[in-house]
Amino acid sequence: MSSRASGVDSESIDRLGAELSAAGLEGMLVLAPSSRDGDLAPFVGDVQLGECFVIATAAGRVALGFLTDMEREEAAATGMDLLSPARLRLAELKGLERVPGRHWSGVLARAFAELEIAPGAWGVAGHPPAGTAVEACSALAADGWRFAAGGEILRRWRRFKPAAWRERMAAPAAGVCAAMRRVAALLAAAAPRAGELELDGEPLRVGRLREAARVELARHGLWEPEGDIFAAGSAAGVPHSRGDSSHVLRPGEPLVVDLFPRGWLFADCTRTFCVGEPSPEFRRAHASVLGALRAAHEGCRPGVAGWALQERACAALEALGYPTARSTPDTRRGYVHGLGHGVGFELHEYPSFREAAGDEGVLAVGDLVTLEPGLYDPDAGWGVRLEDLCYLGAGGLVNLTPLPYAWDPAAWAAAVAPASAAG
Repeated sequence: MSSRASGVDSESIDRLGAELSAAGLEGMLVLAPSSRDGDLAPFVGDVQLGECFVIATAAGRVALGFLTDMEREEAAATGMDLLSPARLRLAELKGLERVPGRHWSGVLARAFAELEIAPGAWGVAGHPPAGTAVEACSALAADGWRFAAGGEILRRWRRFKPAAWRERMAAPAAGVCAAMRRVAALLAAAAPRAGELELDGEPLRVGRLREAARVELARHGLWEPEGDIFAAGSAAGVPHSRGDSSHVLRPGEPLVVDLFPRGWLFADCTRTFCVGEPSPEFRRAHASVLGALRAAHEGCRPGVAGWALQERACAALEALGYPTARSTPDTRRGYVHGLGHGVGFELHEYPSFREAAGDEGVLAVGDLVTLEPGLYDPDAGWGVRLEDLCYLGAGGLVNLTPLPYAWDPAAWAAAVAPASAAG
């Protein structure tokens, strides 16, 4: 088997089969515009395919279908049972590509027939064009197939990351750490001049930092399908402000850097910097956020609800005089967002840290999560967010982004990253 082996293992398939059987389904059909689809990627591993699909039966049979022979080597790297264009006799469907729904119904009918699977009750997941999926499933329904939404089943299934995936989780996290250190190094090398920061004789713009981070991420085989955040000054006071690349950084100005690239899995990490002397309010807020993050690390344990950790963070920050979304609904100042979220094949997935969450909101071994308290004051022109990516292993919480927390980038050069716990 290729070194780019499938993410599917027998234990994972058994878990999926149990989920399907409990839902009264005979299998799961995953339709995807590419192999990067969050529902399909767990099956195929780190390969590059265009339109493709997976058929997984409750009995444990899994097959991958792909639509062009040019991708045969990528498909073979999965080690899966392959439904190739030749095996599906796709040449006989030539001309139907103009009507995607009809074409897909023909492809899937041939795939099921090739696997000798009779019509029954199946879940459907993935993120194909909605009209195409509806038309294809409607056509198959005429032959006795019954389809139900399967996205929730796969979200619950793919939540668990086995310890055997430790390197796969650590790889994108290591890339994020390298990119963040590169940003810190550039900031540490900058000097104030005429009210601005200067580097190599030029004004230091946000775009230079963003470009440097992207280059470092690319060196680690990562890309940014969801973008990034380099928010300086007043933009730092709005949690999801992307930041203006043309902005010239100033001494004493906060900069929130949030990197969330993807390899096979996503990673997510945030640090907040300031070159020069920050305001007393920023200093106090940074210390308060760091305290909340450390408390979240201590409280993140199996059996604890994510919402309970959010409540604790709110209580701690309220005690320090900051408004929160709990004490002051709709506030734009203080602590205005949730404490964390699950990470994996999508940037935001289970476990949930929301109040309305059920079982999907209770932390468990195998969870990959972010912990990210923050404080903001858009009117005063500052924001602070500190975020770690953590794996909840059998031996405890593992911080996959053990970077310094210091706001002063000059302190990063001397700082020794804390060792991550064994998990």
